[in-house]
Amino acid sequence: MARPALSAVTELFKPITWFPPMWAFACGVVASGVSMDGRWLLAIVGIALAGPLVCATSQAVNDWFDRHVDAINEPHRPIPSGRMPGQWGLYLAILWTAVSLAVATVLGPWGFGAAALGLLLAWAYSAPPVRLKENGWWGNAACGISYEGIAWVTGAAVMAGGAMPGGESLVLAALYSAGTHGIMTLNDFKAVAGDRQMGVRSLPVQLGVDRAARVACWFMALPQLAVIALLLTWVQPWHAFAVAVLLVVQGAMMRRFLVDPTARALWYSGFGVPLFVAGMMVSAFALRGLGSGA
Repeated sequence: MARPALSAVTELFKPITWFPPMWAFACGVVASGVSMDGRWLLAIVGIALAGPLVCATSQAVNDWFDRHVDAINEPHRPIPSGRMPGQWGLYLAILWTAVSLAVATVLGPWGFGAAALGLLLAWAYSAPPVRLKENGWWGNAACGISYEGIAWVTGAAVMAGGAMPGGESLVLAALYSAGTHGIMTLNDFKAVAGDRQMGVRSLPVQLGVDRAARVACWFMALPQLAVIALLLTWVQPWHAFAVAVLLVVQGAMMRRFLVDPTARALWYSGFGVPLFVAGMMVSAFALRGLGSGA
């Protein structure tokens, strides 16, 4: 049987997508308020689990079950182009699921349970009969919960020796998960034609491109407004000001994005989303200052 080249395997795992869950796990580590002394290995393993393992698995699963859609939208991808021959895409998805679970045992019950839940959502997002991605409302929610919420809460819990994170940390994780729903919509604008043809009801397909773009912006902006209000309530004015400045800049960029969502979705992903995730870390440091992240 022909084997895929290492370059095709790397492309299948989409390293560029690993950053959000790795960053969210790091935010949870910071928000926990726990000293890093003696815990560096846990943090490094957790970050690796969130990105190169669990997230990479989700990308492999998605590419395998989306191979027919990708043949229309992205025929250069490893599977539809033939650079990932036979059923290697499926084999790698199964293998990386097993590797992820094995590594997760290092992080104790919290880390293992979070990895298992993240992997379950990854398979449910792409694989039939569930295939959450066939409805943009559910699929984007699953990604937001997995990429940001689970990763943040796990980072905080692992650093605290398995203790449940405090309410402040949980609510910030939930808010940034909700914001990520909008970020995930940005990925759908490039695939509208193929999604319509294959029956994938992404938000741009359901709502139309212009309305979906506005919904995505509101999903990203409203949680950040709530974060600013909470930081002020927690007497963290400088952190609230920093998040507000980041949001104002995003607002200006959103206006440009809304003029031509299809053409500018990738641009906004590259320049606007980093401001969103920067606010996550600012908020995490605010919790660390409160000493209540864990």
